[in-house]
Amino acid sequence: QVQLVESGGRLVQAGDSLRLSCAVSGDTFNIFRLGWFRRAPGKDRESVAHIIWLATRTYYADFVKGRFTISKDNVKNTVYLQMNSLKPEDTAIYYCAAQISNDYDYWGQGTQVTVSS
Repeated sequence: QVQLVESGGRLVQAGDSLRLSCAVSGDTFNIFRLGWFRRAPGKDRESVAHIIWLATRTYYADFVKGRFTISKDNVKNTVYLQMNSLKPEDTAIYYCAAQISNDYDYWGQGTQVTVSS
């Protein structure tokens, strides 16, 4: 079992920066990859960024490249999503998820990010 708790979401203005955190606990030694996803109102969930838990390889969705950065601290068991140059279309609930098997198996409860224009 893996537990994930996101934090850091809030209301910001367009152009602002925000850093989300995801505290990871439980069977962390089984984790292969951690990812950030988001769901905007009325839209499907979409992938944002991913990082290999015991390596440094990262993956980004095209719409966040150059603006968002995923990172991790394996000592603190925390994954971060640094978001810069935020746009109103980045408004969504952001979720952290952990992949153990072939898909993401564990999910956090989400944290709301609202970007005003």
